[in-house]
Amino acid sequence: MSKKIKEFELNALRNSLGGVRDFVALEPMKVDSATEYEFRKKLRLKNIKVQLVKNSFAQKVFAEGGIQSDSTWVGATLVCWGAESVKALATSVDQAVKEARKDPKAPEKFKVKTAVADGQTVAFEVAKTLPTRKEAIGDVLAAILGAGGAVVGCLTGPASQIVGCVSAVEEKNKDATPTPAA
Repeated sequence: MSKKIKEFELNALRNSLGGVRDFVALEPMKVDSATEYEFRKKLRLKNIKVQLVKNSFAQKVFAEGGIQSDSTWVGATLVCWGAESVKALATSVDQAVKEARKDPKAPEKFKVKTAVADGQTVAFEVAKTLPTRKEAIGDVLAAILGAGGAVVGCLTGPASQIVGCVSAVEEKNKDATPTPAA
């Protein structure tokens, strides 16, 4: 390949993968065209993009974005990206990989290489359990509000008991106080 063509391909890959911080890398093994079409179609319906990349170009593009992963870029590589979170991406890819291998006796069609979450390489199984952004924000808010609620409960609990005792004494005094005769 000439340098000019390599530069065009590298720029095209930069345009499509530039800014991608969450992705899953797969290795296609013994995949026929019909299986690959169905795999890509299922992921496309979930707004996940799939691209077969040249390893040296992909490694260079991701290194420019601050993502380092040397073991990923060996053999053929399919990069999947584009879901709202790495959890949704990993579960969708896992489901599509399992559906591609309909017969358990048949050889695997796709081998998961790695997952990258926010620029950090993580195990694929871990990526399926990472919380989404909304779940993480909800957990933080629950932790903050839970402690605040406990403090408010501790402060208002004794006060409400005292109010209950005072109102019981008032009721008792109203009943025990004789009314003056006219």
